Amino acid sequence: MTLRDATAADLDAIMGIERRSFPTDAWSAEAMAAELVSEHGRYLVDDEEGSVIGYGGVRALRGSADADIQTIAFDADHRGVGRGRALLRALLDAARERGAREVFLEVRADNPSAEGLYLSEGFEEIGRRPRYYQPDDVDAIVMRLVLRRSPGNDSGMGSEVSA
Repeated sequence: MTLRDATAADLDAIMGIERRSFPTDAWSAEAMAAELVSEHGRYLVDDEEGSVIGYGGVRALRGSADADIQTIAFDADHRGVGRGRALLRALLDAARERGAREVFLEVRADNPSAEGLYLSEGFEEIGRRPRYYQPDDVDAIVMRLVLRRSPGNDSGMGSEVSA
């Protein structure tokens, strides 16, 4: 597993994964291209032998107390083996480095695997947005993680986070 910063050269591979992962509500290539170069975020790709197999991004303005996980997606063959967890943790580290103290995200209510990952990493549900994901009429579960810095905890997260 190799996580590295995403570049504009990764856009086509990212968009392929985006469209396969979110066929009814994929981001546009223009929106994703803007995210990749924004100074307010950090996007990473999981590169396996020169092929992008997953990506994720966090919006975290330097000095802001909060950050947002924008997206995480992997090709189907690479899900469920810990790569998403590693990518999520790297994005949380990026948010922490920029000064964030809490991180928010939305997850589709019909995606129990992703919700389970976020819960296992210490996120908590703080609300729901009915029919947020269109055109599917799927609710968004709004989640929050309070980032903690504690001595002896290399992850910088509180003890409620499983390793």
